[in-house]
Amino acid sequence: MKKALLLILSIVLMAGMFSSAALAQDSVSVMAVWGGQELDAFMKMVEPFEKATGIEVQYEGTRDLPTLVTTRLEAGNPPDIVALTGVGMMKQLAEEGDLVNLSNVLDMDRMNKEYSQTWIDLGTYNEDLYGMYISADVKSLVWYNPKEFAAKGYEVPETWDELKALQEEMIANGDTPWSIGLESGAASGWPGTDWIEDIMLRTTDPEVYDQWVNHEIPWTDARVKRAFEIFGEIAKDPEYTYGAPTAVLATNFGDAPNALFTDPPQAMMHRQASFITSFIRDNNPGLVAGEDYDFFPFPEIDEEYGTPVLGAASMFGMMNDTSAARAFMRYVSTAGAQSIFVSELGKLGVNKNINPNVYPDDLTRQMAAMLREAPTFRFDGSDSMPGAVGSGAFWQGILDYVSGQDLDGVLEYIESISQDTYNQ
Repeated sequence: MKKALLLILSIVLMAGMFSSAALAQDSVSVMAVWGGQELDAFMKMVEPFEKATGIEVQYEGTRDLPTLVTTRLEAGNPPDIVALTGVGMMKQLAEEGDLVNLSNVLDMDRMNKEYSQTWIDLGTYNEDLYGMYISADVKSLVWYNPKEFAAKGYEVPETWDELKALQEEMIANGDTPWSIGLESGAASGWPGTDWIEDIMLRTTDPEVYDQWVNHEIPWTDARVKRAFEIFGEIAKDPEYTYGAPTAVLATNFGDAPNALFTDPPQAMMHRQASFITSFIRDNNPGLVAGEDYDFFPFPEIDEEYGTPVLGAASMFGMMNDTSAARAFMRYVSTAGAQSIFVSELGKLGVNKNINPNVYPDDLTRQMAAMLREAPTFRFDGSDSMPGAVGSGAFWQGILDYVSGQDLDGVLEYIESISQDTYNQ
């Protein structure tokens, strides 16, 4: 694939996608949170670009990206390209004039043909494009070991009542239903926000979810509190979670699914996004997708709301308008570049021209179809909120709640931060 893409890039170079000025500039800096397998996939994606253009991609990784970006902006030294943590960060930087309008960088006729309107809209602020997506994740997934399910006679649940019955059956058999990990360095707490968001989408209208994300209803609203309580019934109960809340708080999110594959298993289910497959494969070599690990949709809770799909995506923004940065953005918007990235990970393509055969297995193709066919789709809520709320108070609130703090106090704290942030 790399050789073929290199040939395509050479042709594109001659066609003028990358200007001679871009080739004269020898580097482009990219800041993101990626490490491990994600970083490896990114470097494989940019390798053909570097060979074809002579432009070196200088990567800078950080777990606390919003803080580092702010520091670099204050110092007058922002990266050329930033992998934005979500819609909220994109809108904030665009509003402050720190992002380049990509409508003047990318061929928008091509973008409108190769991207669905959803992804264009999600990257748009005040009618201009500031965020360009390169991959997506489905978050509404529960992972399990199908061999263990079959051996113990466990059936995949489709409703919350069936899930609750399954949990009780597991406990009666001496099994622990769930493995949950909230630790993620400076980003600790975010896996719990995904639980809240999925539950919100299954217990109220999508429009109410949107109101919550936009702070048009308070965090102390009964519907938000109910979502936290449903999550707490699992995450705070030592019978339901491996290692009890202490382990939930201390376990890294990437290590949490390992409990499903010990002998005997330490837990039977793990709720996490599609990208977790790369961690499963990396930590448990030899496991076969669809045989040793599989997923089912996060079950419906209230029948009238069904099973909406919660998702997130990797999005690039451009902070310095240089010829090399323009060349980089044009390259990563292509199906060829994104095919390399998603083929290395359990991520899903955004460009419509990506061939499904690039996915590593049928399981990933099923997730891509789930994203494509979702009757209701909503973007990750915490990623869509301003950083002080979504990646600040919300993340911290999850940790405080699981550690035993009073829920009303937790929600009042997040609400106070939200009032200060949204009213600025």
